[in-house]
Amino acid sequence: MITIAICDDEKQTADQIRKLVSHFFRAKNMEISIVCFSGGEELLRYDRGIDILFLDIQMNGMDGMETARKLRSRQFKGYLIFITVLKEMVFQSFEVQAYDYLVKPVEERQFARTMERLLVSMNNVSEEKLLVQKGYARTIISFENIVFAEVIDRKVYLHLTSSEVVDFYDKIENLEERLDSRFFRCHRSYLINLQYLKSCKNGVAYMENGREIPISRLRSKAFSEVILQYMESWR
Repeated sequence: MITIAICDDEKQTADQIRKLVSHFFRAKNMEISIVCFSGGEELLRYDRGIDILFLDIQMNGMDGMETARKLRSRQFKGYLIFITVLKEMVFQSFEVQAYDYLVKPVEERQFARTMERLLVSMNNVSEEKLLVQKGYARTIISFENIVFAEVIDRKVYLHLTSSEVVDFYDKIENLEERLDSRFFRCHRSYLINLQYLKSCKNGVAYMENGREIPISRLRSKAFSEVILQYMESWR
């Protein structure tokens, strides 16, 4: 699921962006959640992940540019789209790595062009995001949100940091090729994210979410080597 935040102190503009977002992603059969904020201070108090942020530049209190600076200093990695009445203000947006800007009043055609380009960008960041297809619905999941994956029969189950489980039909071999080096296949039916490995003992990997994942004897030596390499990379 993609989390989209809208931060604007003008309710009319925030409502318009919300409608445009809902219509665009509904047409794409993509699952989203939308959160709205009336100011920068309120946004900065939000402690959950945001994938796409629509941020008004001119706001009462903390303006959008200062809010964006603070977000980036906190390692915010989401896509940032400014909303503004003055194009000139956008020249400052490079320092906060803004993806694009929308001029008020936001036109539906302009909005759709920006979002189509953004979706392509999101799909191309394959080393950080996983695109899951389930029927006609598509969901983008950050690698960081996957604790482990397991396969049962012909279905893959992704266990996420939010405790949500996302299932879809695929082979675990295919999934393994799409993930990066932080993931290790410790068993023919399991892929674990080494970020969330708490400990391992007697052929069992203990994950931070409390799950215990079996380590097959055939993969135990490779598992030990991968753990050492992973630890070295973080020094």
